[in-house]
Amino acid sequence: MLDDFLVRAALAGVGLAVAAGPLGSFVVWRRMAYFGDATAHAAILGVALALLFSVPVTAGTLVVALAMALAVSALATRGHAMDATLGVLSHSALALGLVAISFVPGVRVDLSAFLFGDILSVTRADLGVIWGGAVLVAALLVWRWSALLTATMSEELAVASGIDPRRERLVLTLALAVVVAVALKVVGALLIAAMLIIPAAAARGLSRTPEAMAGWAVVIGIGAALGGLALSYGADTPTGPSIVVVAAAAFLGVVSVARR
Repeated sequence: MLDDFLVRAALAGVGLAVAAGPLGSFVVWRRMAYFGDATAHAAILGVALALLFSVPVTAGTLVVALAMALAVSALATRGHAMDATLGVLSHSALALGLVAISFVPGVRVDLSAFLFGDILSVTRADLGVIWGGAVLVAALLVWRWSALLTATMSEELAVASGIDPRRERLVLTLALAVVVAVALKVVGALLIAAMLIIPAAAARGLSRTPEAMAGWAVVIGIGAALGGLALSYGADTPTGPSIVVVAAAAFLGVVSVARR
């Protein structure tokens, strides 16, 4: 069954939705959209370093994404103006990665695959990485769910409850880096943040509890992945952007219904 590239692509999309749905809910609650964008853009620099040192692209992406996420978190705790800081780090990392790739000797790289994803070329090994990352993120969020929610609502309340907000922020940082690393193959560096934010934002209009919002975000993400694949197959459109377009359509549908 896994010899069918469409089946592998669908499984990859579902795996991404399982990880991105709950994590995207925290990104929305904490207003970390630009944070996710900066981490995703840094993935291209990770690709360049992986090619330069002949290590797996996922490993290079994970290391650089984690380094970027930790750097941004450290700057946030020191009171830096986050909009400007994230803007500088995000676009600088993306530009540096694109320039660095051009200097890798003897390697010809299809940059569009890394920028916009190439889910149709997912292999069995890629599926193992994607689902391994998805299970890791999902397990991490389930384990820390209560503490993460408390720290998200109020850091003062978290401290009073014996919860270290910095530790919970680190958990989210680690989860975000893992999702960026596994999502690069599916939707690309420029669209990862969209798959974190759009399904969660759509789910907010359908939910009354945090758990329901996380669940709906997974459902909408899966629908976007499968719908985007169908759109790409039927209309011969780029698959990664098609997935995001379907997610955006779901968001607009939820918003329009909620206003009635």
